[in-house]
Amino acid sequence: MFLQRTAFALARRTPVRAIAARPFSSSVIRSDKAKYTVQKEGKILSFEEIKTEEDLVPPGAKAGTVPSDIEHATGLERLELVGKMQGIDIFDMRPLDASRKGTLENPIIVNGAGDEQYAGCTGYPADSHVVNWLTVSRDRPIERCGECGNVVKLNYVGPEEDPHARKLLTAYTKLTTPIPLADAVF
Repeated sequence: MFLQRTAFALARRTPVRAIAARPFSSSVIRSDKAKYTVQKEGKILSFEEIKTEEDLVPPGAKAGTVPSDIEHATGLERLELVGKMQGIDIFDMRPLDASRKGTLENPIIVNGAGDEQYAGCTGYPADSHVVNWLTVSRDRPIERCGECGNVVKLNYVGPEEDPHARKLLTAYTKLTTPIPLADAVF
């Protein structure tokens, strides 16, 4: 009985070899070279030379190398990188002015290109209360902190006519316009 248990214990601990060795196999990769070729060669432009979205197409890396950030980034990320290379802060990431308390006559200015912008108020003097997030928008450009009374104002720097806002307004008008009784389907 003891020998039988020992044999089973040893059998469990020994590695099992595969019955058949793994066969060698290969596959042929077929690619459509026309599908993966570059249609337009990108180039690295300075910030002043960028005029359209096509100017934000990167040149890409040379064959067999890994692209760097500037060779790989596109769109807004590329615009930000090119700006940083020339010392321009595209998104104005500086902290807000905390050296004074904003008033209705002299508010803290918050730049924004969208319909609304969030500003965090930590009080005056700085860090005198927890962060209160204030929302300033194009419809309501001035907002006051409920804890310390600090006033912030939105300085809209985006396009005057926003095509997205026009689409939303058109859709809202269609939804809220009453249908004449003659045109209604019952």
